[in-house]
Amino acid sequence: MNHHHTNNLIHETSPYLLQHAHNPVDWYAWGPEALQKAKQEDKVILVSIGYSACHWCHVMERESFENETTAKLMNDHFITIKIDREERPDIDHIYMDAVQAITGSGGWPLNVFLTPDAKPFYGGTYFPPVKAFNRPSWTDVLQSINQAWADRRNEIISQAENLTDYLNKSGDFTNANVINAETNEDNELENCKMIFANIMRSADTEWGGFGKAPKFPQTFTIQYLLQYYYYTNDQEVLKQALLSIDKMLQGGIYDHIAGGLARYSTDNEWLAPHFEKMLYDNALLITILCDAYQVTKDNQYKDAIQKTVSFILEELTNEDGGFYAALDADSEGVEGKYYVWQKSEVDELLGADSAIFCELFDITENGNWEEKNILRLLQPFKEFAIQKKLDEISLNKTIESCIEKLKSKRATRIKPGLDDKIILSWNALMLKAIAKAAIVLQNEQYKQAALANFNFVLLHFSDNTTDNQLMHTWKNGQAKYPGFLDDYAFFTEACIQLYELTLDASYLQKAHSYCKYVIEHFSDEENNFFYYTGKNQDDVIIRKKEIYDGATPSANAVMAANLFKLSIVFDETGWRERVNKMLEIISPAAIKYPVSFGLWGCLLLQRIKGMNEIALFGKNGTIAALNILHESYIPGKLIIVSDNISSGFPFLKDKKASEPLSIYLCKNQVCLQPMQDVPELITIIYSIDKF
Repeated sequence: MNHHHTNNLIHETSPYLLQHAHNPVDWYAWGPEALQKAKQEDKVILVSIGYSACHWCHVMERESFENETTAKLMNDHFITIKIDREERPDIDHIYMDAVQAITGSGGWPLNVFLTPDAKPFYGGTYFPPVKAFNRPSWTDVLQSINQAWADRRNEIISQAENLTDYLNKSGDFTNANVINAETNEDNELENCKMIFANIMRSADTEWGGFGKAPKFPQTFTIQYLLQYYYYTNDQEVLKQALLSIDKMLQGGIYDHIAGGLARYSTDNEWLAPHFEKMLYDNALLITILCDAYQVTKDNQYKDAIQKTVSFILEELTNEDGGFYAALDADSEGVEGKYYVWQKSEVDELLGADSAIFCELFDITENGNWEEKNILRLLQPFKEFAIQKKLDEISLNKTIESCIEKLKSKRATRIKPGLDDKIILSWNALMLKAIAKAAIVLQNEQYKQAALANFNFVLLHFSDNTTDNQLMHTWKNGQAKYPGFLDDYAFFTEACIQLYELTLDASYLQKAHSYCKYVIEHFSDEENNFFYYTGKNQDDVIIRKKEIYDGATPSANAVMAANLFKLSIVFDETGWRERVNKMLEIISPAAIKYPVSFGLWGCLLLQRIKGMNEIALFGKNGTIAALNILHESYIPGKLIIVSDNISSGFPFLKDKKASEPLSIYLCKNQVCLQPMQDVPELITIIYSIDKF
């Protein structure tokens, strides 16, 4: 194909950046060439940040970045830099915080203006080509910034300095004035009750989830509820957790044809998603589905695990086991076109079965979304079968046959774009999720998929040195950008999960070595928390500490959980003390704002109740014992298996083996007498774990 324009992005590997490689805008990737050019030419830097599955990013590109006149205005007066937020989340975090400080809100596309030394002074999200939606036009913004730089440069530089100073100080959440909430130091159970009460203040008790539209899955909050239910047996807690999962699985946010969760719902009922499918959302969904299945033994959660994993393996996995980043929201330039249906189309495909299928999935002539239909269940499948007085098994066969027909038809449509870069942190989340699904469902295919992904990561993301350095992203044989905190934290967590799956001690040793690397390269000055970027990275204006759960888990929270578990296995007392300091600082905020601190809440629960340290010794019966153990939901557990007392783990010191199997349960530095019966072990754990 012939293109009128080609810019510097043509040399990049990111699908998002390559989408902009033929814009008439003289885009650069973030790097020394563009930053130095800004200083040499004394020009304002325009940084535009987005990602390949972002609908409004595509809209702004079509409206403005492909416009010759607009592009000339940008090229004449600015150094223009395009950033894939998934490749450079460190830069995105900094400038997103800046825009939120300036405007009170954020999102993508993110457009921010910087001084030549990369300090932000103005920005926003989507700007239309003409004034609309109470927003100035993009050209008006460009002209105003250019005029201000010419006439009021000192004012802009002062504003940029003040904003950068604010961003630095806002990261100091260890200050008692920043985190301020009442806690009950004498009764930690009351603190956990307060977390639940504060969660329920934002809970949607009709449609599940938390807060109002747009509604995100918020799986970390659900994870806390399931764990809190485990420790309390409070049925109200379980009800809200399962309601949230059920309504998402029934809604249009979940793809009833091929599986997979979209990024968020635009309404309270989970009907109309923003259709992009991200790897990390589906990893987090699989994880809580595993928990829900262990808690309830309800096969609907097992089915959803299998359908979601199948989607990942079919649609987002390369031939060597790496997981791709995302599927776009758009196809043929239209959001959701690939996923929606006209009733006439469904009638033609399904014939006599169409009536019952359409009634079940809310398909009508007028449509349930923009005169088209998004498949969703208005009531659970079992309830529908009872109401219609239909045999559940027979109905299920009919519906499955219908879904296969729709799936075959949909496969003939033009698919949404695939973001085929491979991101370490997101791969690690999916690696952990599939490994957990392999354990819970005792599924060999999932085990092999997990092992293939682990080997892929070691082959392509490691520089094969002895210092355990990892890279962040990989595509076309090229690994780029030194790993960030979430890359290390999530991959370490996945290694711990892989040990439980395989019983291969090398995974724990690998996790231990990554923890030591993170402590050396990412620790803050007080040696409590961790910076998002490593100490040797020099192309960002500040080093941020991310403590909140967002679309992905808080890397600091995951790192704290890793240190907590591995401090037991390897007797690292300093690591335990560090986790206690982190929780001491974070707990007030986690109690007051639990929807933003779900994983910290889970860690707080496990620290309060203590980890169930389970050691299995013996050459016979180990696998059978583990299979029984894995059927049970025990969130705060750590399992070590060995047929060799002198395996090198301090965790196993002074424990003795017997045939066929010796099982030790230790908790809070106290060990019970060894036992041989796994059901007895589970009964004891359940009894001592309750508040």
